[in-house]
Amino acid sequence: MSTRTIPVVENILGANDRIAQANQGIFDSTRTFAVNFMASPGAGKTSVILRTVQALQGRYRMAGVDGDVATTIDADRMASNGIPAVQINTGGTCHLDAVMLSGALPKLNLDEVDLLIIENVGNLICPASFKLGSHLDVLIASVPEGDDKPYKYPKMYRGVKAVLLNKIDLLPYFDFDMDYFRKGVEVLNPGLAFFPVSAKTGKGLDDYIRWLTEQVDLYLAL
Repeated sequence: MSTRTIPVVENILGANDRIAQANQGIFDSTRTFAVNFMASPGAGKTSVILRTVQALQGRYRMAGVDGDVATTIDADRMASNGIPAVQINTGGTCHLDAVMLSGALPKLNLDEVDLLIIENVGNLICPASFKLGSHLDVLIASVPEGDDKPYKYPKMYRGVKAVLLNKIDLLPYFDFDMDYFRKGVEVLNPGLAFFPVSAKTGKGLDDYIRWLTEQVDLYLAL
């Protein structure tokens, strides 16, 4: 039975990858830098994104795409910060895919967007398998999740360009081994950018924002 299901999975992912390439072609034609933010539920993904939006307002023209299984809560939060946002309700699917994103893009005027922020569905498994066409994939982890997540979900950590460890203000209250966590990350993804941050207090965010700004500026200068 496995030999009959493997080609089906490969076909699904192959079709998704082709649409992801088309999405990136749209981004490149409009000079729009797209960042895909991923995290587990409760890691503080939306809080980090809102901090990012607030820090970069006035520097870039921004827009957002928010994926969730239901509601428009996250898109409404982004819109309340003054940037256009489109909500994708997946209807229970545990990730965004390239097809979903391609359907949302016509709702945004990408010719007037320098930075597109994509908030993926909160999950540490499915989003890793489905490319969207983004230029940058960022994973947000958090202290309360525990220091073993890179070891338990290696595919998610292996495929990203940066990891933000959020909620470091809670380190005194959790048995979290920073060295163990970081070793797990770097074994999977040597040389990736790593930022311990707190979206609540703002600690560490300046270094992350500086790094993200460098990535966007480099792309826009091409």
